[in-house]
Amino acid sequence: MTSGNNGASTPEDDDPFGYLYADGQANGAQPPSGGYGYPNSVNRVRSVGQRQYGQPAQPQQTAAYGQIPQQQGAHGQPSAHYAAPETFPGGPPTAPQQPRYSGGGGGRRGPNTKGLLIGAIAVVAAVVIGIGVAMLGGDSSDDKAGGDASTTPSTSQSSEPSQSASASAASTDLPKTDAKDLQLGGGATKASDVEGAKADGGVYVTGFNNVGASITWTVDIQKAGSYRLYVQYSIPAVDANATLTVNGKPNQQPLGMKNFIKSSDTDLAKNWQSTWAPVKLTKGSNTLTLSCGQGNQCNALVDQLWLQ
Repeated sequence: MTSGNNGASTPEDDDPFGYLYADGQANGAQPPSGGYGYPNSVNRVRSVGQRQYGQPAQPQQTAAYGQIPQQQGAHGQPSAHYAAPETFPGGPPTAPQQPRYSGGGGGRRGPNTKGLLIGAIAVVAAVVIGIGVAMLGGDSSDDKAGGDASTTPSTSQSSEPSQSASASAASTDLPKTDAKDLQLGGGATKASDVEGAKADGGVYVTGFNNVGASITWTVDIQKAGSYRLYVQYSIPAVDANATLTVNGKPNQQPLGMKNFIKSSDTDLAKNWQSTWAPVKLTKGSNTLTLSCGQGNQCNALVDQLWLQ
C-alpha cells in the first residue's frame, strides 16, 4: 500500500500519516497541527470546554505541533469559556436534597438506640444482682462452715416451750399423791406385795373391786380451771373402770382403766400403766373420789394420782 493522490479527496480519504511517506510529502503533507496531515483537511477535534451552552460555537486557534495550548485561566480560577450547566437558563434542574432525619414525627425513622440502651442496662443490672446474691450466699456458707454461732434461733432453739416441757412443768407445779396419803373406804386397803408400784415404798390400794369401795384425794388448787386427773394402776390383763366424782358431782363418763399395753399376762407386776379423765376444779380445796359402783368393773390396783 502506498500513499498517493487519487483525485479530489474527501475527509474520509485523508491519510493522517501521509507526512511519513515520500509521496505524501511530495503532495504537501505536513505533521499534524490540530487537523490531518494534508492541507485543507477537516478538523473534527474540539478541546474540552471550547463550546458554551446557548451560544454558537467559536473557532479556537489551535496551537502549533509540539506546543502547549494556552490555559484559559490560572490554577484555581474559573475558565472564561466554561460554566456549570446549572448556571445557564434552561440548564438541567438541581436535584432536590433529601431531608435528614431530625428525630421528628415525619420522614424515615432511624435505629431505636434508646431501646438498645435500656436493654443493655437491664442485662448489666441482672448480672450485678446475681453476683451480689452469690457473694451473700458464699458468706453465709463460710460462716456456717466456720462454726460461728447463728443469731437466729433454729427450730430446736425456739423461745417457746414445747408441749412436753409445758407438761413437765405443769405436772411438777400441780399436786401429786401416793397411795399412802389417800383416804380409803368401803373395804379398800393398802398393800405392797405386788412389785412395780411407783408410789413411795411400793405402797398401793387393793380391795377396790368391791362395790362401795372408794379412794378419796383432797387437793388445793391455786387457779380454777379445767385439768386432767391421772391415775396409775395395774390390772390382770382385763379392762376395768370406776366412777369419778368431783366435789360431790359424778362425771358423766366413768374413768376407764383399760388394757392399753395389750398385755396377755395376768401378772399384776407386769401390767402397771396410767389413764386420765377431764375434771373442772375451783380455786382452793377440791375433793376427788374414785368409787366402785353398780355396773363398774373395779378389779385394779391404784398407787398414784396427779393433776395436769
